[in-house]
Amino acid sequence: MSAVVTLWCAGASTSCQSRDHEVVEIPVDLSPGPAIQDRADWEPVPLAACKLKPGMERLPACGTVESFDLSGCDLQSLKGLKRTGNYNMRFHGVDIATDDSWQFIGVDDFSRWEPTPGNDHPLYNVSAQTYPDGTPYTFAMVGCTAPTPDHVTGCMAGCTVNGEPRLYTWEARRIQPLPGEGESSGGLKLIGEAGGHSGRAVDVYVAKEHAYVVSIDDYFLGAGALQVYDVRDRKAPRLVKSIQFPEDSYWNGVWAKGDALYVASDARGVLVFDITDPSNPLFVRDLSGGTRTNVHTLFVDGDRLYSMAILPEGEVHIHDVKNPREPVLLGRYRDSTVRVVPGSYPHDATTLNHRLFISHMRGGFVIVDASDPTNMKRLGAYVYPRATSHASRVAYFNNNLIAFEGGEDWGGHLRVLNLNDPANPTLIGEYQLPDWASIHNMELKGSRLYLAHYQHGLRVLDVSKPRELRQLGHFHTVRESDPNRGLDFWDGAIGIRLPGDGYVYVVDTTRGLLIFPEI
Repeated sequence: MSAVVTLWCAGASTSCQSRDHEVVEIPVDLSPGPAIQDRADWEPVPLAACKLKPGMERLPACGTVESFDLSGCDLQSLKGLKRTGNYNMRFHGVDIATDDSWQFIGVDDFSRWEPTPGNDHPLYNVSAQTYPDGTPYTFAMVGCTAPTPDHVTGCMAGCTVNGEPRLYTWEARRIQPLPGEGESSGGLKLIGEAGGHSGRAVDVYVAKEHAYVVSIDDYFLGAGALQVYDVRDRKAPRLVKSIQFPEDSYWNGVWAKGDALYVASDARGVLVFDITDPSNPLFVRDLSGGTRTNVHTLFVDGDRLYSMAILPEGEVHIHDVKNPREPVLLGRYRDSTVRVVPGSYPHDATTLNHRLFISHMRGGFVIVDASDPTNMKRLGAYVYPRATSHASRVAYFNNNLIAFEGGEDWGGHLRVLNLNDPANPTLIGEYQLPDWASIHNMELKGSRLYLAHYQHGLRVLDVSKPRELRQLGHFHTVRESDPNRGLDFWDGAIGIRLPGDGYVYVVDTTRGLLIFPEI
């Protein structure tokens, strides 16, 4: 059954400043459908049919081509592998079935993996190094099978003289557009672009006709910074200010309210800037209280500032920002999974009608009653196998509370959850692209969901039928010709914002600020 749902503001007009209470009209269809079994993002299985031979587990034999048992491999297929271009890789340890912490992700290309004198294996690479105490060790990687020219599997061994070897199986998939896809579709044409940033660009907020882009430290791209772009001419955004602080340059999130700008710092928690002059932010204070505080993300809803502090305690901090430049701490929430479930910490969050929805990574998608910041109560959670709950957006559809939840991992994808019973959320829909690139951030406007999808680029979905999501358009931000590509798995479209001016502002880790029309 289709319907139009309206959320309306009540009480003082200031309540309507909150995105929790804005008027939203969404044509929706939540007709009954079959239950969906969550299939997780990846399976804890070996990725290749190779292993180390018995008796060759230590140097100098360990790590040589001869030390690997490749009897189950198709070595001839490796000759058809495309060696150039960037590949995303993942590694599974031999104990992956019982310990999912051995899931790794990375990037490489294979142009250097050529046969060497005395070694005719078509895909082998070894790196000899030394520990600080002088102990030698090697990492050796060998190809096993290439099912297609863009997909290859293999093994890696970490070897020492006396210790037990560390053995992994791995697979790599070439980063490329999906079959039949051009650069863009659905009217997502690039209007304006601005680089010139230092560090790896990760997030953006738009206020007062200026885009505030933050970045994190990167060996190749430089130290993290706050970059300010004048975007009054969307076709020609212009860098007007760059701010860096010594030993405080991992800035992963940004938001503004009134004349205040908030930046998430991994050293001093929340940094507060005065943007009375939007082109010239002036540092006012930090909210660390003198304790090293790693705030990873943050956002403002109405008169509340929410910040996700990974360290020291793994908490969500709530500040009153009626006076935007003078935040006052109201309360803290620490989930019961912190330091109980390995890898559970508050990564990001969103709110709706005083409920707090926390993407708690391995702890899953956590729902909290935050109406009283001094006494917040956990209402429930959705936890899928090997969860990496990373970002979400929530809205009412036909009086049903629906969450769009994104994971960040190999196979990380979009889940659609019905939250009518917060103690028992149910999976009602999914959207998944090839598993070698995951989602990072997202924005929901009406029945349009905008995804910053790393190497899959910008994606726009029609979510008016939450059980049957439909892609409306895409834009590939990653180009093979870009410098500094292939640095790691977290490359490409990463930050996104829809400020309501008719444009979509996307941050690409390498290209910087990109501006598109809404669709």
